[in-house]
Amino acid sequence: MTIDPKTAANHKEVHDILLGIVSPRPIALASTVDSEGNVNLSPFSFFNIFSTRPVVLVFSPSRRQRDNTTKHTLENILETKEVVINTVCHAIVEQVSLASSEYARGVNEFMKAGLTEVKSERVKPPRVKESPASFECKVIDVKSLGSEGGSGNLVICEAILIHVQDYIFNGHGKVDPGKVDSVARMGSDFYCRVSGESIFQVPKPGFPAGVGLDLLPDHIRNSDVLTGNNLGRLANIDKIPSPEEVKKFSENFNYDLILQANGDDRITAIHKHAQAVLANGDVRMAWLLLLSANNKT
Repeated sequence: MTIDPKTAANHKEVHDILLGIVSPRPIALASTVDSEGNVNLSPFSFFNIFSTRPVVLVFSPSRRQRDNTTKHTLENILETKEVVINTVCHAIVEQVSLASSEYARGVNEFMKAGLTEVKSERVKPPRVKESPASFECKVIDVKSLGSEGGSGNLVICEAILIHVQDYIFNGHGKVDPGKVDSVARMGSDFYCRVSGESIFQVPKPGFPAGVGLDLLPDHIRNSDVLTGNNLGRLANIDKIPSPEEVKKFSENFNYDLILQANGDDRITAIHKHAQAVLANGDVRMAWLLLLSANNKT
């Protein structure tokens, strides 16, 4: 399927496809007040962080697809230039969803969703007690992206005070994603939970830069066993082991343990073992195995 969003007959269909593909999206649970002090609370999944110095968060209360009206959150922000962005964890996701209901202007969604207001220190909107983290923000700018239903309004916010729950940190003072237990928005009624096996690590490229897939030996790059992810991990090493290192390894490694484990040919058996070693994080060992695969008969 190829879509031209400017000429598509059914923009709702384009909208649904976009939300299904560009996912998962973090959720900003935005609390605002109007000029009379009435509190509003609503979630938005067009949200992310765009700077850390200063701390700048951006989210977008889009015009309603159905009737092209604007959200109370946007109207409040244009009046007061303040917002508190609260993060969303699994423990409150159903309450957050309820807060997205289209209640009348002036209705306090904290009360409707059963969430707890906590007085902010530097802005008027309250923060959400149950959220893992809350950002008290001054609004830098609001940029309208269009005048039709579905058009976004980029709310650019500077976080002037950050509140973080103590329980989300590990013993080393780092944020533990398992303890945060974040949820993210997907398409339709789907969400995802950031916990358990959905959390994994990928080592960042270092300095000097990795050798890249183009410099991998052909028998490794064209392996019938190794996946693209395996090759990417191997190519992140900045220096391939030397022939002398491979020779020394070959002379001391017991290949029989690998070859006797199954009926695969030598190359396949070693590549499978290297893949398992790679999964355990030992990139150098995997390299030595792969480079030595053709060295013994």
